[in-house]
Amino acid sequence: MSLRSYVIARVLLTIPMLLLLLTLVFLITRVLPGDPVLLHFEKQAKPEAVEEFRQRLGLDKSLPEQYVDYLTGVLRGDLGKSMQDFSPVAQQIFSAFPATLELAIFGMIIAVVLGIFLGVRSSRSYNTGEDHVIRTFGIATYAIPVFFLGMVLQLVFSIQLHWFPSGGRIYPGSEPLGLNLGGFHLATGLYTVDSLLEGNLSKFVQALRYLFLPSFALGLVLCGIFIRLTRTSMLETLRLDFVTAARARGLKERTVVYTYALRNAFLPILTMMGLQFAALLAGAILTETTFSWPGLGRYLVDRIAFRDYTAIQGAVVFFGLLVALVSLMVDILYAYLDPRIRL
Repeated sequence: MSLRSYVIARVLLTIPMLLLLLTLVFLITRVLPGDPVLLHFEKQAKPEAVEEFRQRLGLDKSLPEQYVDYLTGVLRGDLGKSMQDFSPVAQQIFSAFPATLELAIFGMIIAVVLGIFLGVRSSRSYNTGEDHVIRTFGIATYAIPVFFLGMVLQLVFSIQLHWFPSGGRIYPGSEPLGLNLGGFHLATGLYTVDSLLEGNLSKFVQALRYLFLPSFALGLVLCGIFIRLTRTSMLETLRLDFVTAARARGLKERTVVYTYALRNAFLPILTMMGLQFAALLAGAILTETTFSWPGLGRYLVDRIAFRDYTAIQGAVVFFGLLVALVSLMVDILYAYLDPRIRL
C-alpha cells in the first residue's frame, strides 16, 4: 500500500471514530441528572425567565434537532455558549489552550530526555545494580500520583527553598505581549515564546520559573514509560548483527550506542511520544489544578463546579478531537518512517 493510500484509509477510519465520540458526548451530557437550566437560577425563578433561558440555549427543541444543531455547530467550529456569561465556549477554550500546550510541551521534553537517557543507561548496564536502580526509579515515578508529587515539589522547592513559585503562570501584570512591528502583532499565547518575540529576557526567565515545577512533575511521572520502552528496544537492538559489526570495526561504544543502536530503536519511542503527548494535552487536569495553572484542565474543573454543561461538553469534544488528530498524525509519521506498517 502506498503512503497516500494509507493516509486516506486512516483518515476515513478516523471520521466514524470522531462521529461516535461526538455522539457519546452529546448523549452523556443529556442523561446527566439535573436540569442545566434550573441549575442556573435560584429556587424561586420565574417560569418565563426559565423558558426564555431554555430557548436561548436551544434546549426547547427535540433531541434529534438538538443533535443536528450540535453537529453542525461543531463542523463550523461553534461549541455553543457558556451558561454563565453567554460568551462563546470556543473562544474560552482557545484562550486557555496555549497554557495547556506549553505545559504539555515542556513536560514531554523532560519525560523524553530523562526517559531515553536513563533507558539507554539501563540497557548498557543490563542486569547490574545500576539497571535495577533505574528500573525501580521508573516504576516508582509512574506509580506516584501526579498531584501528590506536585504538592511535594511545592513543599520543598517553593515553601522551604523559595526557588520556584508555587502556582500560577506568571507574575500578574507582566504577561509578555509578543512581537509588535508597526501595525503587525504576533502573539502565540505561549509565554516562553512570546517573551522571546518581545525580546524581554527577564520575562522569559520568569515564565520558565513558573513553568518548571508543573512541567517537571508531569514529565517525571511520564518518564517511567520511556525508560521501560527505551530499555526494551535498546536491548533488542544491541543484540543485532549490525551493532556487532560496528563494534568489530573499532567504533567507540558511545558512538555505537547513541548513533547506531538508538537510531534504530527510536521508532517505537517516537510512536509513544505522539500518544503520550496527546494524553498530556487531555490529561493535565490534576497538574493544572495542583499548580493553579490556567489551562484547559483547570477550565474544565471550574466549569464542572459551575455546572456549565455547554462548556463541559465543548471542552470534552475539543480534548477528543485533539487526541484523535494527534493519533492520526503519529500513525502517518510512523508509516512514513517504517514502510512495513503499510503492508
